[in-house]
Amino acid sequence: MALDQLYQEILLDHYKQPRNKGVLVDPNVRLELKNPFCGDEILLTLRVDDGVVTDVAFSGHGCVISQASASVMTEKIKGMTVQQVKQMAEQFSDLVKTGHAETVLREGGDDLDAFSGVCEFPTRVKCAMLAWRTLLQGLEHHEHQHHYLDDEKSRATD
Repeated sequence: MALDQLYQEILLDHYKQPRNKGVLVDPNVRLELKNPFCGDEILLTLRVDDGVVTDVAFSGHGCVISQASASVMTEKIKGMTVQQVKQMAEQFSDLVKTGHAETVLREGGDDLDAFSGVCEFPTRVKCAMLAWRTLLQGLEHHEHQHHYLDDEKSRATD
């Protein structure tokens, strides 16, 4: 089986049988983003406890690439620290833009590598990155809220 055929099968599998599809009941991170150019939508809900992604789910609709990317992402980030997630997101961005995977992504296996061909279709990079952008913005908002709450707590005890 040719490598590009294997990658196509991986993407179709994640599109037809998405992992972690749904909405968490008690998320502490929730964000929805849309790609206005193609209509892709992702609602991401996750639970971050003590700096670790303990649970994650997504819902939405869109093309094979956007939905498969969200499915793969949710599988990979569960159990990772926020810092590890940010590093993986940055390297995934490089992968879909250049076709080359860094060490962290290579260790993630074939499912992430399946997106290496996206670089050949620049208009699809936004599709592949939609879930990851949603994730990063959601984590940024979550961190901002927690820093604000920590600042409020320390002022209250002073």
